[in-house]
Amino acid sequence: MKKIILCFALAVFFSHSSSAQEDFTKYIDPKIGNVAQFLVPTYPTMHLPNQMLRMFPVKPDYISDQVEAFPLQVVSHRSKGILQMKVTLGEINKTSWQQKMTIDHDLEVVRPWVYSTYLIDDDIRVNFAPGKKTAIYKIDFPSNKQKNILIQGTEDMQANTIDITSFTLKEKIKYTTRGENAVTREMYAYVYGVITNEKNEPVDGIVFKTLNNKFSISLESNSISSVYVKYAVSYISYEQAKINFQKELLSVNFEELVAKGKKEWETVINQIQVKGGTEAQKRTFYTSLYRTYERMVDVNEGGKYYSGYDGKVHVSDRSFYVDDWIWDTYRAQHPLRTILNPKMENDMLNSYTLMYEQSGWMPTFPQLHGNHMCMNSYHSSAIFIDGYRKGLKDYDVKKAYEGIQKNLMEGTFIPWRQGTLKRPIDDFYHQHGYFPALHVGEKETEPHMDGFEKRQPVAVTLGVSYDFWALSELAGELGKKNEANAYLQKSLEYKKLWHPEHRLFMPKDDKQEWININPKSAGGKGYREFYDENNGWTYAWDVQHDIDGLTKLLGGKSSAEARLDQLFREPLGMNKSEFYVDGSNSTGMVGQFSMGNEPSFHIPYLYNHFGAPWKTQKRTRLLLDVWFKDNIFGIPGDEDGGGMTAFVVFTAMGLYPVTPGLPFYDITSPIFEKTSISLKNGRTFTVLAEGASKTKKYIQKAFINGEEIFSPFITHKQIMEGGTLKLILDELPNKAWGKNAQTPSF
Repeated sequence: MKKIILCFALAVFFSHSSSAQEDFTKYIDPKIGNVAQFLVPTYPTMHLPNQMLRMFPVKPDYISDQVEAFPLQVVSHRSKGILQMKVTLGEINKTSWQQKMTIDHDLEVVRPWVYSTYLIDDDIRVNFAPGKKTAIYKIDFPSNKQKNILIQGTEDMQANTIDITSFTLKEKIKYTTRGENAVTREMYAYVYGVITNEKNEPVDGIVFKTLNNKFSISLESNSISSVYVKYAVSYISYEQAKINFQKELLSVNFEELVAKGKKEWETVINQIQVKGGTEAQKRTFYTSLYRTYERMVDVNEGGKYYSGYDGKVHVSDRSFYVDDWIWDTYRAQHPLRTILNPKMENDMLNSYTLMYEQSGWMPTFPQLHGNHMCMNSYHSSAIFIDGYRKGLKDYDVKKAYEGIQKNLMEGTFIPWRQGTLKRPIDDFYHQHGYFPALHVGEKETEPHMDGFEKRQPVAVTLGVSYDFWALSELAGELGKKNEANAYLQKSLEYKKLWHPEHRLFMPKDDKQEWININPKSAGGKGYREFYDENNGWTYAWDVQHDIDGLTKLLGGKSSAEARLDQLFREPLGMNKSEFYVDGSNSTGMVGQFSMGNEPSFHIPYLYNHFGAPWKTQKRTRLLLDVWFKDNIFGIPGDEDGGGMTAFVVFTAMGLYPVTPGLPFYDITSPIFEKTSISLKNGRTFTVLAEGASKTKKYIQKAFINGEEIFSPFITHKQIMEGGTLKLILDELPNKAWGKNAQTPSF
């Protein structure tokens, strides 16, 4: 019992260590959102910011009281990890490898830098601390019983013992692409591990056993009670795993690794300091900020990295980042990094460019093993023009442009097939300016089309239009005027699907005839036969790159404002039980607005562009208050490794990047009275909103460095130069402020 108390004391100490300034890491709670509205919960992931080694207990969600395993490594966001570890007592038998471990939720400590849980049936405490490429499991067993650590892999796992306390593991990582011409990619993870006691000394009496894909580590009943599994992971070799171990763990004990991890998190979390707001709002805000650091992850191992894009080991002193879902993260997570850590974002752009050089395609969902073909469009285009215009150019810009251009001009637009050559249906798009739809019940004619994901023709047309805009803008920056003009025209072809009577984007067939559907409910699961994860009411606003053009389609600002009001008030048109049969991705509903899915993020900010900024202030405050609570249900949709929580971070600060690629941010009502960002250039940017509260939220006046401004926009340059955005708030809206502002252009 003394050891259990000691572990809790350590966790509490390292969670609340004091410093000269307030330590905001105390507000992080990785359990927030651990029960999903419908689909996938958040995961209580232990890791260091943007680092390779990650772990979370494998179980369905927070509510479950049984852990299936503790993985040695989580390779990619949301995967259950590799080399699954269990701990047991007594003789090992067949059921030992299958049994689950029962926990008591109230005896869990979950912090980004340390984890501890009590296995209540067996009186075992499991503790975990992550490093960059390493980790330590500290397992407190009861005395007088045989102690077992069981590690199970795939049928390809190899386990070897080096000496009486050391071992190695090798695990194959396989990934098979989807579609008619599926390709299987393979690579390996290597582990070097050592079993020690609390003094970092070898342990006597260890019995290692290997049987097929199972590796067991057993200690006799009279052996030590606290066992430390110290290990390092490499994607290069056994030798590199040992080098990683020696670099990070050779003389480091558990408590020291926890303390180092805590310092790493203090550095990034305390970069943003807030005053005001409620305890709950701070918990939501800082937990959201923590989640934006889960991806991308740096897989450079001391000057070398393995690339799944050509299957080779490359020598480089520069970080190589993988694990990103660009369809989700281009909207807010990448733009947030351009403010908080421009160098890291620059290195990520460089990584994308290297992936293109190594594979021949600019990735969209870059994973460790290579590009994961997922969702639709080629939105890696967005992060390049966004970064370029914010001064991030430390990579081969011309090569990046070449990759984006190849994606859009030579690649297919079929969903979940990115990085394969175009098909006849893509030629149709290039000729006619839209992706054609099938009529309800019409048989698919394209053999490469995914049977579940379908054509998504409206979503594809709108998404690719944005990508062509990004390509056009980058072409212009590089002096390619003819290409810029040609791609700009392609970016405006989204208008071909605008239905003037429905006042929505609607599908057309290959004869350029409208397909008459109910845009609220048609399209099957996730509305994928016509849209994607959201219905026609959401995709009516999916034109961030041409807000002025959309405004004209809607009949002007006043008409657009009224239509946006309608979005938030329009009924589902059916019972919720019916709606969620096909609309399970559309969660966090307010009328037809879906807070729980990425294409909605910019929508409440469009009031700024329609002459009614006070409505943006009203809507964003309501959305944060209703859908982002500081409890296990506190995320309205699939969070996607920082994709959704970056929206929370921005919006709570009173800012949002409506159009990645334009170096401007929309202004809304911040949650806190004061928000200060310590920029990497040594300056500080501050948002002041004295008296900000639940009722005092409407902007009356705004000032940048003492100079009054009359539009709800701020430039990236103004933020990065430091200074203060001061907002005067009151309980009633100033409907004149920002009313005549024009959408920024570049």
